[in-house]
Amino acid sequence: MSAVVAAFATLVSVAVLGYLVGVAGVLRGQDELVLSRLAFFVATPALMFTTVATADLGSIFSPVLPTYVAGALAAQAVYVAVARWIWRRSRSETTIGLLAASYGNAGNVGMAVSVYVLDDGALIAPILLLQLLVMTPAAFLVLDGGGGQGGRGRAVRAALLRPLRNPLSVASLAGLAIAVAGLHPPAVLMRPVELVAGAAVPVALIAYGLSLSGPRRTDEEDGAGRDVALAVFLKIFLQPAAAYLVGRFALGLDGTALLASTLFAALPTAQNIYVYATHYRTATRLARGAVLVSTLLSIPVMIALGGLLA
Repeated sequence: MSAVVAAFATLVSVAVLGYLVGVAGVLRGQDELVLSRLAFFVATPALMFTTVATADLGSIFSPVLPTYVAGALAAQAVYVAVARWIWRRSRSETTIGLLAASYGNAGNVGMAVSVYVLDDGALIAPILLLQLLVMTPAAFLVLDGGGGQGGRGRAVRAALLRPLRNPLSVASLAGLAIAVAGLHPPAVLMRPVELVAGAAVPVALIAYGLSLSGPRRTDEEDGAGRDVALAVFLKIFLQPAAAYLVGRFALGLDGTALLASTLFAALPTAQNIYVYATHYRTATRLARGAVLVSTLLSIPVMIALGGLLA
């Protein structure tokens, strides 16, 4: 068994632990929200800050980002062509589906893969920032569209300022500023942050496993079956294939860079896409179904990719 597959086995074991404690009733469904919020607002920002602040800038500004962009754009183009032009979905439904087909779970699963499989947490940073600073505001501009000029202006300002209220983007940008400036924060200040950061991956994985132990709502997802199937196929299969082809043949990547490019493109749909769909009251069945199915499929797909490319 390769080191990459062994690393995935470690991640899966912790996620299975979360699933088992959920099935056994040790933790309840509402506890998943608590653990997810702990990871999102506290532990993962601490991990992003310490990782990026002490990273080699070559890891942060690596060729991994353009491959991810290429894969995401390919998935988005196909989704829009089918959902908007053939199935005649509304603009808001198409936007949520487009995100479900291209917006990966970089904060939880991506960080775990980056740290434990690729042994370089900084590799995921530019992808996380791309999604938070570019993809999310752009989607909000579309979802907030309509209304008069004043309402449109307020929507634009809200979309552009929203990432600055996100702890992951703030922590990543703060760490990037320190890395670029070449600063070295005192150890007495960094140790508490590093201690909290150590909880990020296990807490996120336990929450991930716990989320799979709850009741399924397949009856509600049936109405969006075609959309879910399309989004999941594009996210789990087409996006990593496109990223691999661009990385391998256009950029000449190999080794860890090519593996990282392909694995990050195969990340499951981020859970916050369902949050966005709920907030805008559109395509909630599509978002929930895509998150669930892509989550179940992504781990075996990434393990297979790791075994083939390592």
